[in-house]
Amino acid sequence: MPKQQITPEGSAEIMGAYSHGLKVDIGDSEMIFVTGQIAQDSEGNVVSDDIEEQTEYVFQQIQNILNEASASLDDVVKAQIFLTDINDFAKVSPIRNKYFTGSKPVSTLVEVSNLVKQGCKIEIEVIAIKGK
Repeated sequence: MPKQQITPEGSAEIMGAYSHGLKVDIGDSEMIFVTGQIAQDSEGNVVSDDIEEQTEYVFQQIQNILNEASASLDDVVKAQIFLTDINDFAKVSPIRNKYFTGSKPVSTLVEVSNLVKQGCKIEIEVIAIKGK
C-alpha cells in the first residue's frame, strides 16, 4: 500500500519516528491520517495560554496538513480531541463545530492528565478520506 509523508512548510520540527500526516493510497481513494496536533509553533513555543486560541491554532494546523494532501476538513471522517481540563469543552465545542460544518465526523473527546508539551491544553488528531 503506497504511502506518502505530509509535512507542510512551517510545521513544528519532527522529534521522533512519526509524521505530521500520512496519505495512504487505498485504491480509488486516499486516507489521510493527521497525527495529534498541539498548539506548538515551528520554534517549539506554545502559541498561547488561552484554550480558544490554542484550539483555533490546532485546527489551522490540521487544515494546513490536509491541504498539503489535497484534502480539507470536509473530508474528515474521524476526530479525536484530548483536553487537559474537561471544563474547557464548552469553549472548544463551538470552535470544533465551526471547522466541521461540512463533515460532521465521528468523534471522541476525553480528558487527559497531560500532553507532550507543557502548557498545551488540547491535542486533536483526525482521519480523512478523499476520492482520487
